[in-house]
Amino acid sequence: MSLEACGLSYGYGPREVLTDVSLAIKAGESAALLGANGSGKSTLLRLLLGYYRPQRGEVRVDGEDIRLLPAAERARRLAYVPQDHGATFPYSVLDMVAMGRLPYGSWLRAVRRETHEEATACLERLGISHLATRRYTEISGGQRQLVLIARALAQGARTLILDEPVNGLDYGNQYRLLEQIQELAASGYAVFQSTHHPEHALRAANRVFLLQNGRILASGTPEETLTPRHLHRLYAVHTDLIRLHDGRQTLVPHHRTLSQPTTQIQLPTIGENP
Repeated sequence: MSLEACGLSYGYGPREVLTDVSLAIKAGESAALLGANGSGKSTLLRLLLGYYRPQRGEVRVDGEDIRLLPAAERARRLAYVPQDHGATFPYSVLDMVAMGRLPYGSWLRAVRRETHEEATACLERLGISHLATRRYTEISGGQRQLVLIARALAQGARTLILDEPVNGLDYGNQYRLLEQIQELAASGYAVFQSTHHPEHALRAANRVFLLQNGRILASGTPEETLTPRHLHRLYAVHTDLIRLHDGRQTLVPHHRTLSQPTTQIQLPTIGENP
């Protein structure tokens, strides 16, 4: 289970958006892609999913060129979770998740009892089985994101691509979703997410790729890549790296009262009383 981009280049007309981009993730990894607006993140995701054909380079899934795989086979290997899904029809949550089985047969098969049992197991895995009979159009944004991840799990793909999964979620739902991403990677999935939040990448990723003007600026562990110097180059803002009392690190906007780049402070962790 692996996903590789090898020397990808892509442009719209005369304007090149991505230039010689290479990256790789494998089973058990949670990778994050960061970049300013217009850096080429969305284009890169579409290339990785096989929606666009690169002008140079190739995308490989489990060592195979994605362009040579039929659409149904791509769907069995790669699952996509969009950042926003406009609900039009009032399907139940259970039916939405069961749709993840469509690459394996027809709509009629997707509504069979055994398929619903598989979908129910995916809802239980994410702790949202109580939503099964609710209408997808009537649940919250955070709940919808978890439902879409459950649908991706029902799809059977072992590589998940998430486009800004915490977009629009409140603080609590953001961190609950990040915990789910960590757990999925720990259980053997390859997870690749784009995000605008470096502190979320510090929390939920073990590999980070920084994209600037269509090129990889840096890649490696969060500690290697999410440095104040790199983030200043990426976003033109100054940040400070601080260490929480449990040993984890996070980033905050630069404040002149912090005299050193890394400062030991005491902050409560998620779920802990202040």
